[in-house]
Amino acid sequence: MEGSVSASTRKAYASDWRSFTAWCQAKGYTPLPAAPETVIAYLSEAAAAVRPDGTHAYAAATLTRRAAAVNARHTGAGQLPPGADGQVARALRAIRRERSTVQRRVDPLLTDDVKLLLRAITESTWPGAVAATRDAAVLLAGFAGAFRRSELSALNIADVIPSRHDGVYLRVRRSKTDQEGTGLVKALPFGHDPLTCAPCALYRWLDLLAAVDGEGGRPALMRAVRQAGPADTHVCRRERARLHAELPLFRSLAGGGAIKPARMSGHAVNEMLKRRAAAAGLDPSRYGGHSLRAGFVTQAFRAGADSRAIRRQTGHRSDAILAVYDREYAPLVGNAVTGLGL
Repeated sequence: MEGSVSASTRKAYASDWRSFTAWCQAKGYTPLPAAPETVIAYLSEAAAAVRPDGTHAYAAATLTRRAAAVNARHTGAGQLPPGADGQVARALRAIRRERSTVQRRVDPLLTDDVKLLLRAITESTWPGAVAATRDAAVLLAGFAGAFRRSELSALNIADVIPSRHDGVYLRVRRSKTDQEGTGLVKALPFGHDPLTCAPCALYRWLDLLAAVDGEGGRPALMRAVRQAGPADTHVCRRERARLHAELPLFRSLAGGGAIKPARMSGHAVNEMLKRRAAAAGLDPSRYGGHSLRAGFVTQAFRAGADSRAIRRQTGHRSDAILAVYDREYAPLVGNAVTGLGL
């Protein structure tokens, strides 16, 4: 039963269940088994809670997840879920209708925006070049591959598959919409400009990892930085063997240019992107880890790609989510208003 959901979902459900049981104890209700009216009362009180600034303390999505957590705990205990008769679902619909607020979304980073961020990454000497090399690889892989930040974090070195004809393939073993691990391969083609060539960026980072993962340690890493050469030349056409190391691809960094063995978290991807956006003169509050994936979809729509071609890279199973990007970020694409002659 525990293996049927992701670790992050288990952690969220455990927190939600603690919240529900604490509320039941304070109010004198029985948490297991719980009546539908008990769950509705709990959700209603949470929906009415506000912060000092007057905003809602809990988003509607959070309340929906909490209801799911209560149902899941009942199912796991062999009890009938309180949401089985539909009353809880109707209460949640009422909460969402009452809120009727537009969901806040981060701005997409389009191709020109990504170039702006990359041009602002100017560190080419030790130790700043280590972070610059890693961040450029994360930015280009995330944008060209339409990655979620959790997917970037989960990549291993063995998931990088060189292709002499196409560029680089990146194997996504598991994702938000693929919890059973069917897998997906994303292709990052050779780029015309070395600045925006995703295979070049990945290979430069892999060269640094090879130095630090070998027996040379810090001196070898420093030599690799010096030998990396300028970022305005291609390094992607050199024949490269596939590496089979089951070690994290994108890793945390320590002061002084040291590369840690620990995996770069999704939160760290988000914070890195904000730092790089600020360094490029953009407002960091408007961007986040999802800006790369949203930027891919938006740029692809603006370039005339159809939804099937976009889903081939993003891994979306339907056009429903893509329609959100199309509507909010590219409203003039295919819109008849452009032909009115105004």
